[in-house]
This record gives sequence, structure tokens and C-alpha cells, in this order.
Amino acid sequence: MINASADDVWALIRDFEHMDGWFDGIPPAVIEDGRASTEVGCVRRIEVDGQVMVRERLVALDDAARRQVYAILESVFGLKDYIGTITVTPVTDGNRAFVEWTGVFEADAAEAEASIAMLRDSVYLPGLQGLRTRLEG
Repeated sequence: MINASADDVWALIRDFEHMDGWFDGIPPAVIEDGRASTEVGCVRRIEVDGQVMVRERLVALDDAARRQVYAILESVFGLKDYIGTITVTPVTDGNRAFVEWTGVFEADAAEAEASIAMLRDSVYLPGLQGLRTRLEG
């Protein structure tokens, strides 16, 4: 839950290039091939010290449903066939927003738990906290 309107939350999330505007510690992304950051099919690249940390393709962007779907093309995380979805739902009680961030991916049973913990602790939780900090002050 974020104490901000769904429209305000969505305005930050929908721009595929500027995750660094709400996710603390993420360096600025580069949208490849000069495409718009809200164009389905665009690819964002995030680098750390000149090394590609992750390349992701915007698979779907639905303003009416406030939903963004993206796929990891390559990353240092070792996730196979990862598809992430971020959905923002308005909560009318108090003009708040519910943000759901999910991911599906392929993994061996031995790697699955570690990958889930990494996503939870290094991506989803800090990303959602960054949204809260940015929008709630």
C-alpha cells in the first residue's frame, strides 16, 4: 500500500526508462535504438561500472489497467525466462494505491528458493520502499 493516488504511482512506474526515479540505488537506464520509453518493444539497459547489470524488454503497457509487463533479456541474476508484472490498483479508502509486483521464471528446484529470496529482498521490497519514500515523503 502506498499513500498516494494510483495515478501518481502509475505516472512514475509507466516510464520504463526512469526506474531510477523511484528505485533507490538503481543507476539511470538507457533505452536502446532511440525508441520511446513507453513504446512496447523498447529495451532498457542498466549498467554498473560499464557492465550490463540487466537488459529488459517492455512487453506490455496498459494505462487503463495501470499494468506494465517486462521480460529480462540478459542479467547478472541468472534468471531464465523471467517475466515481471507491475500493477497499480486504486484503493478508494484514503486515496491510496495497491502495488503488486510479480515475476515468473524458470529455475531448477535447487536454485528456485535462492532466486525467489533474491527477487524479494533485492528487487521487490526495496523497489516498493523506494516508491513509498518518493511518494509519501
